[in-house]
Amino acid sequence: MKKLKFFIVSDSVGETAELVAKAAASQFRQDLDTVSMKRFSHIEEKSQLEEIAWLAEQQKAVIVYTLVRSDMREALTQCCREREVQCLDLLGPIMKSLEQVLDEKPTEEPGLVRQLDEDYFRKIEAIEFAVKYDDGRDPRGVLNADIVLVGISRTSKTPLSQYLAHQRFKVANVPLVPEVEPPAELYEIDPDKCFGLVISPEILNSIRKERLIALGLKDDANYAKIDRIEQEIAHFNKVVSKIGCTVIDVSNRAVEETANVILSHMNSRKFEQIRKDLHR
Repeated sequence: MKKLKFFIVSDSVGETAELVAKAAASQFRQDLDTVSMKRFSHIEEKSQLEEIAWLAEQQKAVIVYTLVRSDMREALTQCCREREVQCLDLLGPIMKSLEQVLDEKPTEEPGLVRQLDEDYFRKIEAIEFAVKYDDGRDPRGVLNADIVLVGISRTSKTPLSQYLAHQRFKVANVPLVPEVEPPAELYEIDPDKCFGLVISPEILNSIRKERLIALGLKDDANYAKIDRIEQEIAHFNKVVSKIGCTVIDVSNRAVEETANVILSHMNSRKFEQIRKDLHR
């Protein structure tokens, strides 16, 4: 049986071209052990294309390529034509079609799909992190989080965690209750990445009453009483003072507004660190 050899050429990793080549080869070779795949990734120079075409001629290989730059595609096509090497352009035809449909030029920037994929997976990882370390379920998450939220019940810790997770931040949140000692991890982290969420007793009283009613309970439970809320806030103030973290009043703020305050603080901190590094 004649051996089939592919040279996979890409200005990125080359995964797409290899998958397509394997899919095509499987129609002729059920046993892919008779199919050879050699990747040439991150190809940026035309001189590299000349060497690959020469090598393909020597080894009787078929070149399958995904090159986003039109000049590189044209150069490889020319090299293969001169050496009578079979080559297949996977991106060129569809990019030309889209250019006509959209009436605009492509950016021709390598690796954009991979960048988008990595961005997507960072978001998913952050969302999973927020779920895993929501409501103090596992205090170990506090040490690995990008942002830590602390606050008493019904101060929007969970929705804020999810919102920030969609911005690719790993967020852990910890509820503060007078009867429960805060996890030791809270006092071990950098205070700059910790944010305390506080709310006015009157607004929280209303929120908690509505919550009790939604659960089919009476709204006069101790959970919603002003005295209990003030006790919880006093405990909160004691804990955040010990941590030394930033406190944000969420009384009249939407989740998005609170998130913006946190992100602004994080960015300021980042720029301050850059400034310090430059002056060392």
